[in-house]
Amino acid sequence: MSAPSAVSHSLVTDVDALLQRLGVPRAAYTGGDLPVRSPITGEAIGAVHEVSAADATAAIARAQTAFLAWRNVPAPRRGELVRLLGEELRAAKDDLGLLVTLEAGKIPSEGLGEVQEMIDICDFAVGLSRQLYGLTIATERPGHRMMETWHPLGVCGVISAFNFPVAVWSWNAALALVCGDSVVWKPSEKTPLTALATHAIAQRALARFGDAPEGLLELLIGQRAIGEVLVDDARVAVLSATGSTAMGRAVGPRLAARFARAILELGGNNAAIVAPTADLDLALRGIAFAAMGTAGQRCTTLRRLFVHDSIYDTLVPQLTKVYGNVQVGDPRAAGTLVGPLIDRAAYDGMQKALDEARALGATVHGGERVQGVGGSDAYYVRPALVELQKHEGPALHETFAPILYVVRYSTFDEAIAWNNAVGAGLSSSIFTLNVREAEQFMSAAGSDCGIANVNIGPSGAEIGGAFGGEKETGGGREAGSDSWKAYMRRATNTVNYSTALPLAQGVKFDV
Repeated sequence: MSAPSAVSHSLVTDVDALLQRLGVPRAAYTGGDLPVRSPITGEAIGAVHEVSAADATAAIARAQTAFLAWRNVPAPRRGELVRLLGEELRAAKDDLGLLVTLEAGKIPSEGLGEVQEMIDICDFAVGLSRQLYGLTIATERPGHRMMETWHPLGVCGVISAFNFPVAVWSWNAALALVCGDSVVWKPSEKTPLTALATHAIAQRALARFGDAPEGLLELLIGQRAIGEVLVDDARVAVLSATGSTAMGRAVGPRLAARFARAILELGGNNAAIVAPTADLDLALRGIAFAAMGTAGQRCTTLRRLFVHDSIYDTLVPQLTKVYGNVQVGDPRAAGTLVGPLIDRAAYDGMQKALDEARALGATVHGGERVQGVGGSDAYYVRPALVELQKHEGPALHETFAPILYVVRYSTFDEAIAWNNAVGAGLSSSIFTLNVREAEQFMSAAGSDCGIANVNIGPSGAEIGGAFGGEKETGGGREAGSDSWKAYMRRATNTVNYSTALPLAQGVKFDV
């Protein structure tokens, strides 16, 4: 389907109006040395001011001082700040969601959905503020009690990526705040305006809270060098970094060298298996969103599809038709489901991967640049469906673009092996009505990913479940379950309430 004509709004005017309503001073996004471009048209929509390394170090110092005070605030009271943050996000949802669309290129429902994630994690964290439980442990010594307690850890650094420009901060900040930590955020240099807006919203929550220490929430606008300050500063006790596996390989050893905690959310080369018993209508819809949503720029995007021989010739033609008809264009236009790639580098990476697939004899459906929308500096592409003869070549590596590699499989064991045959281990799924296949896929002998779904695609996680993956995905977890423990330190306490002094393991030491 052809792209609709561009929506006739001035992006610069719209962005300025949004930022003003959201409470961002105009001086913060004009006259700076770092241009901000919208992927919708490629035009500059702001010019932000980068902080220096010295500025970043000073912000970390303020955050450390804030931590020393915040750790003594009772956790339920800390939860009250997060509750107020959730209220402010609800009030600003429409404007912040639209700003995500204009700066990151997401369709409006996805922009709003990202802000809803922020609200949801605030609600989750408020409840958590009264549930930071430790265990009472059975002790072998009479007249003694043993327990574990959890204490605030320190400054939490957050480095986020362009594709979820605000939600990732909230996943970390909401939990870190209730756990008693301060937060220093370095957003992607490709999406700093949404960060400025989020920071302004958070400042309103802090003002309503009344007595939070200065420096509790800090924002650093800058590029790689500023992120490196966060990585290397000994006062940053835990760092959550979202980005490529290559970024993680650089960050991880530096954090390990100073024994800092690392929450690494890195690459994802996610797969789905379509088994012979699958509900094909359900699978078709699940595959379409997982593979094409956010223009293939989610870490959980479906990138590899293994279809059983018996249904391949039924499903793949239907999927090819969906790919040919999906509306690509200005995300603000009614009916658009696939917006732009973030920039030229993403487009070039996509074309390189498609050329590699063609060289292997693959059949490529789509993948071409969509003309007539956005202008020469915007990169709209038709999602590509690539039929490979073997599970090889570019399918083994993540390309952050809407490419879906499709391969036939014959045996279930073969499909499981292919699912696990890549470096990343983030998300995976199977479409089947066979309970044995479903259970095996989720078992220790099945998918090796941090997320394994049945009859739903690998994309679109909820905050109630811990998010993250294994292997080259980094092993970190955010949101859900007991991921709050990453932001705290554990102490084991033994209390002797008797008059005797028995030693563990029967040791005798009489003096």
